[in-house]
Amino acid sequence: MPSTYTLIKGETLASSAASYTFSAIPSTFTDLVLRVSGRFDISNNGGRLRFNGDSSALYSWNRVTAISIAEASNNTTYGSPYDTFVYFPGVNSSTTTADTFSNNEMYLPNYTASAHKPVMLNNVMEQNTTSAGITMLAGLYRSTTAISSIALTSDGGGNWVSGSSFYLYGVKNS
Repeated sequence: MPSTYTLIKGETLASSAASYTFSAIPSTFTDLVLRVSGRFDISNNGGRLRFNGDSSALYSWNRVTAISIAEASNNTTYGSPYDTFVYFPGVNSSTTTADTFSNNEMYLPNYTASAHKPVMLNNVMEQNTTSAGITMLAGLYRSTTAISSIALTSDGGGNWVSGSSFYLYGVKNS
């Protein structure tokens, strides 16, 4: 069981940015935890997560999403371009309640192993007056290369707005 979290890097954007990248991730930890409190400046509320700058078809993922009291839906996406990143849904956007940011946490176990890399994502998005949503996602990056960088972008070409924050933690087993 993980017992120690060490902040590798944390930052809150002072101005909008098309992407955010953690680079030169040290290989001294067992697992990684990525926490994002974010908002996009466009109506599309999905994001893309890529490792090591790799946009080849090595990604797969499956998600379960529930919005307000609606029944949960299960989505599996195949094929291009959705096999070139891990999707993370439910980022607050220009069509959601103003100044409200979604919360996302991604867990990446064994990120340095010479095996495929699983990804677990939890997400909560809120629209104060109309709805709220939660998503659970399981993903896989089918590369045997250690993860040394993580890039986060909008799925629709928008920007992360000022105030979006990104924190990456290393986890060590004791």
